[in-house]
Amino acid sequence: MSGAALTDISAFDREMVTSFRSDRLHLILLPTEQCNFRCTYCYEDFAIGRMRPEVVEGVKNLIDRRHAELSHLQISWFGGEPMLARSVIEEVASHASQAQRRTPGLGYGSDMTTNGYLLDHAAAERLAGLGIRRFQVSLDGPARHHDHTRVRADGQGTFERIWRNLLSIRDGSVDAHVLLRVHLTPANLDVMPAFLTQVRDTFLDDRRFRVFLKRVVRLGGAGDASMEVLDAEDERITALEEIVVRDGQGESLFEAEPVCYAARANSLMVRADGRLGKCTVGLSEPGNTVGRLLRDGTLEVDAPLFRRWLQGWESRDPELTACPYEAFTRQGPKLLQLTARPGS
Repeated sequence: MSGAALTDISAFDREMVTSFRSDRLHLILLPTEQCNFRCTYCYEDFAIGRMRPEVVEGVKNLIDRRHAELSHLQISWFGGEPMLARSVIEEVASHASQAQRRTPGLGYGSDMTTNGYLLDHAAAERLAGLGIRRFQVSLDGPARHHDHTRVRADGQGTFERIWRNLLSIRDGSVDAHVLLRVHLTPANLDVMPAFLTQVRDTFLDDRRFRVFLKRVVRLGGAGDASMEVLDAEDERITALEEIVVRDGQGESLFEAEPVCYAARANSLMVRADGRLGKCTVGLSEPGNTVGRLLRDGTLEVDAPLFRRWLQGWESRDPELTACPYEAFTRQGPKLLQLTARPGS
């Protein structure tokens, strides 16, 4: 085979190789599935609380079992609202940082999706010191719009405190990056030009901040039936992007990851009760429970269920690798019928 043929590898094949690399591990950890917010479009049911001690031990033991063979460990914190279980985060993050220090060649990165209510400068600085240096915080527009959809569990508004926290991070020297995820809806679209201009002028001179525009979509929550959503091709969205894309600092609404983490074999979600999953959206989907993490750090995995999330690679279907959850919920049981290979 010629050298040219050897290098003629498609982007799809490169992503597939990356997704199956055994020297890379991506853990999505839910330290609690409770939340201090009740966003009107949320799909979670908050049925599970804080991560159990035996699950925390299991996560640390899993890191101990795997770190020597890894080139990169990525830990993503999700919830619920992860900052409600900050002690769990600090315990695991400290353990992961120690594993990196004693393992030559191990790269370690960590990020957090948070509502920002508890993420002031001191908290961000502490977490950054433990390797958590990327935060995603959502805003639904100016206060009068944000406080209508992103409300506390007691019904109170949240915008002013989040904004104050973001300013404290901007004004400090914490070594971290913040992705401001700005949600777009038919209700807030008219105020977005002024709001995004304010965001740009307030934060985007600081290279640690970026903006990502995201349409609110129906994800299976209780409010889906009454929710109005924007069309993905709405030309007004493109005009809004122009406001925050400046000197390469914005992030386009349309620059989605080509492959979802849920389609990657080396990515696992660990829920607060120890169940293993693939997708942070389909938490109530039975097929999203693919196993369990044991206290000693070993994994009990239902191989047929796990393979369902990876079948886009086998069929070479980019839709299935871009969003396996959306694909199988849209197409129904047919997609879930994966024929077992001989000897499997």
